[in-house]
Amino acid sequence: MKPAIPVIPGPEWEALPLPALIADPAGQVRAVNEAAEIWLNLSRRSLIGRPIDDAGMAGRLRIDPALSPFIARTFGMDEPHIQPHVRFDIGDRAGRHQTRMATIHAARAARGTGVTLLIVPDPDADQYKVRTAARSAIGMAEMLAHEIKNPLAGIRGAAQLMAMNASPEDREMAELIVAESRRIVALLDQVERFGDTSPPHLVAVNVHDVLERVRQSAKAGFARDLNVVAEYDPSLPPALADADQLTQVCLNLVKNAAEAITRSNTGGTIRLRSLYDGTARLSGPVSRPLPLQIEIEDDGPGLPAEIADQVFEPFVSGRENGTGLGLALVSKIITDHGAAIRVASRPGRTLFRISLPKIA
Repeated sequence: MKPAIPVIPGPEWEALPLPALIADPAGQVRAVNEAAEIWLNLSRRSLIGRPIDDAGMAGRLRIDPALSPFIARTFGMDEPHIQPHVRFDIGDRAGRHQTRMATIHAARAARGTGVTLLIVPDPDADQYKVRTAARSAIGMAEMLAHEIKNPLAGIRGAAQLMAMNASPEDREMAELIVAESRRIVALLDQVERFGDTSPPHLVAVNVHDVLERVRQSAKAGFARDLNVVAEYDPSLPPALADADQLTQVCLNLVKNAAEAITRSNTGGTIRLRSLYDGTARLSGPVSRPLPLQIEIEDDGPGLPAEIADQVFEPFVSGRENGTGLGLALVSKIITDHGAAIRVASRPGRTLFRISLPKIA
């Protein structure tokens, strides 16, 4: 059996990159590392001395299934145990909740005084949301494109006829109808893209060629007044991707970043970064390595807290009059690639990371 972490943790305890707890045989928390405080959104002061399954922590933590029986079984049998698919319902002081999934690795702690619990977050949880968002968007596209677009053309044509012989005041109203109709058609065109089920054309792609094309386009247009920095790893091998679709994804993310910075008048730098991460994988029934990373980072205001967990869902937008379709389309393209995308955001830093397979 692997050596257990002592009950009185030393400096190495805080250095653990994964959330970790120590509980006594009754299930009461005896030690908490910093990573666990951050992941659970609770201080060690509020955790230590409480039963781990206590749902009364100001309503801010619920665990399913309960871990106390799992801890007692691990302690009694004196051998490591694994509990997959543990659901953590984590709240904050404002009453907002988010769900996180993890696998718990447990082993009896040194000197027989407790059980060490290592929380391994489910790496596929975010991608499940991405895949669900993509499927929802496709269904919405089919409905909207067929049910709205055709009658809208009739409305626009009638308004154009009215404008020909109308008074100046009525002509202005008719022209407004035509303009708004065209705007809705453009929106539906964007929605319709979700209905395209043809697979991406996957070939060897130099991600730096894609990023440079995006950077130059941004500097020549919507990001001309911003600092767009390239931080590339020149040793990266080619990715397996569709160059045009990957360009569309990165251009969308950079444009969103530029608009957020400009709208809030905060920050002014967008970083396009590439790197190699040999540990990155796509989890699920078909696991595959995704070592090539593209990161798009900005120093703007961050995503609104109320939508931070839903940004890849269709029709969710933090912008006034935003369609909420850009990131949903991004999620669909990345999902179709068999790749992964994640986002981390706080005021002053928003980071989108795209994980791609390399060419075989």
